[in-house]
Amino acid sequence: MNEKLDLNTPVYLLDEDRKLSILDLLDYFGQMGSMRVSDLHLKVGSPPIYRVDGNLQKMKGPPVDAMTMESFARCLLAEREYEQLIKQRSVDSSCFTDATQFRMNCFHDTNGLAIAIRALQTSPPPIEQVGFPNEVWRDIVRKQQGLVLVTGMTGAGKSTTIAAMLDHIAATRACRIITLEDPVEYRLKSKTALISQREVGRDVPSFERGLRDCLREDPDVIFVGEMRDRESARWTLTAAETGHLVFSTLHTRDVRGSVTRVLDMFPVNQQDEVSSQLSLGLSHIISQKLIPRAGGEGRVVAMEVLNNIYSVSNLIRLNKLEQLYSQLQTRTKNIPEERMVTMEKSLAQLVRKGIVTPMEAEKWANNPLAFVEEMQNH
Repeated sequence: MNEKLDLNTPVYLLDEDRKLSILDLLDYFGQMGSMRVSDLHLKVGSPPIYRVDGNLQKMKGPPVDAMTMESFARCLLAEREYEQLIKQRSVDSSCFTDATQFRMNCFHDTNGLAIAIRALQTSPPPIEQVGFPNEVWRDIVRKQQGLVLVTGMTGAGKSTTIAAMLDHIAATRACRIITLEDPVEYRLKSKTALISQREVGRDVPSFERGLRDCLREDPDVIFVGEMRDRESARWTLTAAETGHLVFSTLHTRDVRGSVTRVLDMFPVNQQDEVSSQLSLGLSHIISQKLIPRAGGEGRVVAMEVLNNIYSVSNLIRLNKLEQLYSQLQTRTKNIPEERMVTMEKSLAQLVRKGIVTPMEAEKWANNPLAFVEEMQNH
């Protein structure tokens, strides 16, 4: 199959009279809104499947066969990306329609080719609309240095939260912002700041190399798409320690797990040194989840927030991580010196506002007993 295919090429036989293109399948995101329809899954042996309000829904159509999957991949990928898919068995990419930007991963499973496509908003939401449980974002966007980690499972909205903060900084501060992303998700505008967005694999070979370069490019604010390994973590910590405001993400479910994940990237004999480095360089950890709304349409963010005040820094340095939760529970005043909140308290706030049902909130709590106590305290 050497013919040139693109997003408009009809390749999926829906019925005897109609073939759909990738663009037809992607239009559903625009119809429903990317806050409701987040993903499209394509694989051999299954009809196209969308993730709507967090749940998978099969499209009414025949299973996709191997030839159609190959056509999907050729429609979506540049030639070099398709060659990488064949050689390395997977590839990350992105594409655009008039209304929406998408990131995707093409890979192989036991049935053959498969593609996971995620919708991204073309511009981040205003920071006031992200859903912070308190005013902590105001403290973060004013920071001149330190590491801000936004953590959560895949699809929890981490990139959206960071993009909203970067967009606010870009609009309000004359500074230099450099991002390292895989792939670039939101196209940020320079506004008052000067922004350079670099894509790993296209503009720079790796996060590590990008961070090495970045420190010689006069940045004030750095966004590292993900701390994936020891070297990227080391350089990210170094950047935060040397006078830069650094944002990054981790796939962890709570604040304590985020600190543990960073430490576990290093050998045991280096963890005391890294604990000390993290205790000094860390600014905030925001661990978030997207919770289905009570009305059944859309999702809302719940956040656990850690502020690295002196007492927290001391616990991290001494590796007494089991005591972090008590800090989250007690240092909750809405002032810059505190502004902490547990996931359970954040969920309870959403329940009391009628945004999330008690049953749904308890299901998403890290500590269901603590959530019940939060509900009983009011």
